[in-house]
Amino acid sequence: MAEHIYKILADAAYDAAKSEGRFLGTADDLRDGFIHFSAGHQVAATLDKHYRGQEDLVLLSVDPERLGPALKWEVSRGGDLFPHLYAPLELDAVVAEAPLTVDDDNCHILPEGVA
Repeated sequence: MAEHIYKILADAAYDAAKSEGRFLGTADDLRDGFIHFSAGHQVAATLDKHYRGQEDLVLLSVDPERLGPALKWEVSRGGDLFPHLYAPLELDAVVAEAPLTVDDDNCHILPEGVA
């Protein structure tokens, strides 16, 4: 299992989740029936595909061990296994948060330690 998995959120969505103590999902998560995460090696491609140039984002680092059996690794983009959570994200599983900024090419700058 991955050391950490990652959730990309708009700052406003994360602020709302913090006030409730858990995150229920984005519109895409709710539509698909699970909360989308990325492994470290998938974060850059996820940002480029779904969030390119978007500001006011935060990258949550989540301990998968704290998510229990509701976390499933399933085939998704390009045949790669992605982590999907079939439950709300309880915020006590979040071990770090980092604001995301964009460079001059509208690519997000990843925090140190995220592949």
